[in-house]
Amino acid sequence: MRKKVTLKQLAKELNLSISTVSKSLKNDSEISLKTINRVHELANFYNYKPNALAVSLKSNKTKTIGVLIPEILNHFFAKVLFGIEQEASKRGYKIITCITHESYKKEVEYVEILNYSSVDGFILGLSHETQVLNKIEHFMELKRNQVPMVMFDRVSDEVDCDKVIVDDKDASKTAIQYLIETGCKNIAIISTIFDLSVGKLRLEGAREVIKQYDDVTLIELPIDNIETEEEEIESFLKNNTIDAVLGLDETAAAIAINMSNKLGYKIPEEISVIGFTDGILSKHSYPKLSTISQHAEDLGARAAIMLLERLENKSENYITKTEVVKTSLILRDSTR
Repeated sequence: MRKKVTLKQLAKELNLSISTVSKSLKNDSEISLKTINRVHELANFYNYKPNALAVSLKSNKTKTIGVLIPEILNHFFAKVLFGIEQEASKRGYKIITCITHESYKKEVEYVEILNYSSVDGFILGLSHETQVLNKIEHFMELKRNQVPMVMFDRVSDEVDCDKVIVDDKDASKTAIQYLIETGCKNIAIISTIFDLSVGKLRLEGAREVIKQYDDVTLIELPIDNIETEEEEIESFLKNNTIDAVLGLDETAAAIAINMSNKLGYKIPEEISVIGFTDGILSKHSYPKLSTISQHAEDLGARAAIMLLERLENKSENYITKTEVVKTSLILRDSTR
């Protein structure tokens, strides 16, 4: 295997200064075409690549973004990541992605590792555990060190940074209102995320709509253990009189459809179901699931644009901002 060559070695072999070789590789007009060709020829022979660390130290930029995602199997977060990567790539940035698996400890470790690696900034969604524990010192430390960051979806109001969020409260209102207008009177809300900021907002929106109707009831099923999710939802459907389900996450809604089918309920004639996140489960459930689309890819792109604009237009008087992504109710076969 050919040993990796350095700029210094190229200069020595060509009997040129390091500065001349560096300028030649950039096709600098100060250097003669003959010299530029000589340098490129030898650089190609050795498959020379500039030292990324050296370049970043010189420019004080690594052109990399640290991205923290709570989980990757969730369709919403996968699409957000896609949107981030696409937008970052357009502007010549690379992303380093870390999956926290909803763990506060992993989140802290990854923030430290990425910050030590001198990423230019962060885009992140808080882990489940971080929100429940409300431990945000690792992000406050980034703020004190003036490291730019953008939080998305799951955010902390206590951290003064740029944010991109979904209009979760309004989305839930839209879904509940539609169920009521199509004749549903006994509506269940099922989810594993009641203790997250997004879950709280969705529940709050549903409750506000229900308060306006004397003849409509709301039954809530918070699920703490995803390992027993199917059993809990089956038992709930069997022992309660309901005619609609709003799942605050896609999995809960999909399981509600499966358990309704298992128990012999007709969907949507007897039970209407709406979920959140227009993912694979929504499109391939039977019947196909009506859902709230959070436009995850657009959300990811907006988060990337916000961070990159912050990086490229640094200002001491910068005022943080929050962008809100509107949702869409996509109607399919699981609703009347």
